[in-house]
Amino acid sequence: MSRRRQIYEGKAKILYEGPEPGTLIQYFKDDATAFNAQKKGTIQGKGVINNRISEYVFTRLNHIGVPNHFIRRLNMREQLVRQVEIIPIEVVVRNVAAGSISKRLGIAEGEPLPHTLLEYYYKDDALGDPLIAEEHIACFGWASNEEMQDISALAIRVNDFLCGMFSAINIRLIDFKLEFGRIWDGDYSRVILADEISPDGCRLWDMTTGEKLDKDRFRRDLGGEEEAYQEVARRLGVLQDDPGPSEVFDLNAHRGKLRNSKTSK
Repeated sequence: MSRRRQIYEGKAKILYEGPEPGTLIQYFKDDATAFNAQKKGTIQGKGVINNRISEYVFTRLNHIGVPNHFIRRLNMREQLVRQVEIIPIEVVVRNVAAGSISKRLGIAEGEPLPHTLLEYYYKDDALGDPLIAEEHIACFGWASNEEMQDISALAIRVNDFLCGMFSAINIRLIDFKLEFGRIWDGDYSRVILADEISPDGCRLWDMTTGEKLDKDRFRRDLGGEEEAYQEVARRLGVLQDDPGPSEVFDLNAHRGKLRNSKTSK
């Protein structure tokens, strides 16, 4: 499929005009950023792996009735998605204390939370995606009360499913980020899941060793980022077919390198 006009470029993906009205082509980059893009780098092959993992997760979510923007994967780095009006709120679902909540509240990383916690952040890179309350969302009209009810219900449902999915492959889902968008039918809209679900936006720890299998390896200069992403894909079974000569990953060559990478600081 020929590439269309570029609509938007973010830190990890590029969106192009789709082949039909109401569709977009989502291209996954190898670029890696952290701390609101203050730290930048590249994780070789990340875009390929995230494309496959996100395809797998969104397809399974669709099977259990979670509405989302994914239509189909086009190639190793691109997928066809429905065009949505993005709601400017990032939803962070937390099961275990880690990252910013540990720093803000002084809770030791790895401490299970009493119950699943939803946090909301305003999507604005220039402001550093600040933490917000539901009162802010209502006050500034970023989403209606009905939309927030749908968003919170979908977030909890996605969390329940992902916790079970990752637990089955010996991975502990610590926390993850979700984005939602509106699709319109005349004057009426409904909320669906958008963006991606991958090690870029999830904290994933090996249940046996506690090894980090996500972007924290890049954030914290732990090394082994490529191998960590590949390990998640390997356990999910999403890299079993031949990816082609330009995108081949030798998993056997990399397997076990996580154990030899830098230790956590």
